[in-house]
Amino acid sequence: MSETPEAIENDTVPFGQYARQRFTGDLAAAAAWFGEKWRGSWLFKLAAFALICLVVLWFAAWAFLARDLPDASSLADYQTPLPTVVRGIDGEIVHSYARERRVQLQFEDFPEPLVNAYLSAEDKTFFSHGGVDVTGTANAVFDYATKYGSGERAVGGSTITQQLAKILLLGDEYSITRKLKEMILASRIEGVLSKEEILELYLNEIPLGRRSFGVQAAARAYFDKDVGDLDLHEFAFLAILPKAPERYGRSGQEQAAMDRRDFVLSQMAENGFITEAERASASGQPLGLTRQRSRRSADAGYFLEEVRRQLIAEFGEAAEDGENSVYAGGLWVRTSLDVEMQAAARDSLRRGLVRYHGRRAWSGPIATIPLEEGNWSGQLASSYLSINYEDWRIGVVTQRSGSSATIGFSDGEEAPLSNLPNALKAGDVIAVSPQGTGFRVRTIPEAQGGMVVQNAQSGRVLAMQGGFDHRLSDFNRATQAMRQPGSTIKPFVYATGLDNGMTPSTQIDNTRYCYYQGRRLGQKCIRGGRAGQFPMRYGLEQSQNIMTVQIGMQAGMDNVVETIEGLGISEDPDPYAATSLGAEESTVMRMVAAYSAMANHGRLNEPSVIDYVQDRNGAVIWRADTRSCNGCNMAEYDGSAMPRFGIKGEQAMDARTAFQTMHMLEGVVSRGTATVLNGLNLPLFGKTGTTTGPKDVWFVGGTQRLIAGAYVGFDTPRNMGGYAFGGTIVAPIIKDLIENSRDHWSDLPAIAPEGIRMVRVDRRTGKRVLDGWPSDDARSDVIWEAFKPNTEPERSTRQDEIAAKRDEILALVRESRRGSDGPAESSNGEPSDFVEEQGGIY
Repeated sequence: MSETPEAIENDTVPFGQYARQRFTGDLAAAAAWFGEKWRGSWLFKLAAFALICLVVLWFAAWAFLARDLPDASSLADYQTPLPTVVRGIDGEIVHSYARERRVQLQFEDFPEPLVNAYLSAEDKTFFSHGGVDVTGTANAVFDYATKYGSGERAVGGSTITQQLAKILLLGDEYSITRKLKEMILASRIEGVLSKEEILELYLNEIPLGRRSFGVQAAARAYFDKDVGDLDLHEFAFLAILPKAPERYGRSGQEQAAMDRRDFVLSQMAENGFITEAERASASGQPLGLTRQRSRRSADAGYFLEEVRRQLIAEFGEAAEDGENSVYAGGLWVRTSLDVEMQAAARDSLRRGLVRYHGRRAWSGPIATIPLEEGNWSGQLASSYLSINYEDWRIGVVTQRSGSSATIGFSDGEEAPLSNLPNALKAGDVIAVSPQGTGFRVRTIPEAQGGMVVQNAQSGRVLAMQGGFDHRLSDFNRATQAMRQPGSTIKPFVYATGLDNGMTPSTQIDNTRYCYYQGRRLGQKCIRGGRAGQFPMRYGLEQSQNIMTVQIGMQAGMDNVVETIEGLGISEDPDPYAATSLGAEESTVMRMVAAYSAMANHGRLNEPSVIDYVQDRNGAVIWRADTRSCNGCNMAEYDGSAMPRFGIKGEQAMDARTAFQTMHMLEGVVSRGTATVLNGLNLPLFGKTGTTTGPKDVWFVGGTQRLIAGAYVGFDTPRNMGGYAFGGTIVAPIIKDLIENSRDHWSDLPAIAPEGIRMVRVDRRTGKRVLDGWPSDDARSDVIWEAFKPNTEPERSTRQDEIAAKRDEILALVRESRRGSDGPAESSNGEPSDFVEEQGGIY
């Protein structure tokens, strides 16, 4: 006998027992009713069977659709693919490496009106549904049924959660199957992420046209503003883009965009997000779309490409290469790029190249376009050729007829063209500049070059220019062009001599030098320059080949090669006389690093363009300076001396030898082959270089803090003309660089290392002077000279000076007599032209 509810209320039967009894009774009654109906009605049997089949089919379909779906829980750890952001030496953003425009924001960074605009446009019930809006789905089904077979695409009916599932997990396939999968995933996502997290992912990932993903990137692409600076009508415009991201931002679609924007504004007012007055005011605003974003990248293409190359080598390029890849990892990179120094380097090299080209003939087109294929503007745009020099532009000659021609640009604009070279023809891609109502042909200098500016103490590269313009040629002549360095190698030959018993006052014969080359070639004799005995300093200041070869031979060419290799100038150089004159190949970057070591008391630093790299969360994952600083992170100051980093770099030269060589090179600027730099009133040192031909001209030098180096030459080496010298072409480029970056250059004198003694000497004889003092006159006979202890020269006497002058006169007489006998010959009777045969240097 079952208990009544009244009995339960009187606590005579426990509730659990009552519930079991009631369920058992009801189940038995239902089974009895079902059995009775099943036996008595065939129609009931048919209906029951159909219902069972429907349930089975539903579960089967669910299992089929859900079996291969992505794991919604993966979104909890999802990392947005982000570009790499590059900062300069001052911390300011100078560039980004991106194939898509993406910027990640936190939910709290999104302005409330922006969120409300998207909710009104896309999913006004977002905060109340569980991932699927039943009403919206029903409307979408009805719309699909009415448009079936028409070719029109039905409205989506998707919630924001469903759109997120489509964007990140499913793709954009248009089918009923994808829509069902989308609904399943949306419900799963709602169980994994909060509403705020879903909105954050959605607003960061939604594709919005113009290669922008997410609202911040779109705000930049359409309005050139940050999302926090947008106005109400601009928020509403961004909210219309998910429906047609590649349509509403196009020219000719302004009215359609404004109609859709105003609809979103009306929905915002209807939902109570804005007032009617705010809606009316926003609806009255124009679209205000920008056609071109403001520049946020430094004009430092060669430098930034070198950074990109190093980053890809270290971290990979795409997302599949690792979590810190360049184009998806969201890295923050601090570089050593000094934007002001880079601008000075870029402009000074360009001016030097244009100056060298002078009035030479037109050098030919940059490229050619097959006009017969049509769409010349599209072809030009896809070539990515451009220029950033004065008011020049890159265009294609669209027609040429006699003395008339037209130039076309990538935006479709055409204009008359003047100053036509005879060789100009239709299809040529050229540089032009405005003239009157049209344009005139400009010539890109055929000669190219490279330049590097480096901090001598740290090895940080402040500027790098690898040619006239990286938009025309991405070959980086500062790091990739292997060229003969010419006389810029000589300081390291002299340094080897100083390491092997010589001093700046050592007398070297500059009249003639012969050496045995082996049984086949016999003895080689070279001569040239000013005949007589001269101090080592004179040979370096005046770039004397005979003295240089003789120093290299006396010091041992194996030792010279060791010095060159130790400084990273060349790899595996040959121990031949020509090597001492720069016949081996090197790059501007390597030469600047070697001169930086000389200025840094012989300590060589690997040139670096990247200071450190942070991941997307700010953790440092790579840095160039690997020195440790013990005690820098102590919890409390213990009163001891302040912790400091250790010395940076590798000791590649004797510090005293490095200073002696640098001190002699100051004479190159004050009275040698680079006097064009003398008027800058800076403690400059350096060396010019001119290779055989001449084919390349060089200058490398600077102060003890900053080193700059550059070369000019044709990409396919050829004669530059007999007037081309490092002192007349490249030294003026360096002067231009310094004048336009003067604040970066210190006028403090060089600091000598321990073990250097400064002694007064007669620069003509190298003898010690006790009765005179150096003056500011560069031509003064008495100068300060740097010596190692116990190597100082003896005192000069009047008799020494007279004897030296007499020997000089006699040597000149002997040389003039020998000149009438023809060129020097080798022992086998063949004429000896050392410079031409051995790749020697002027």
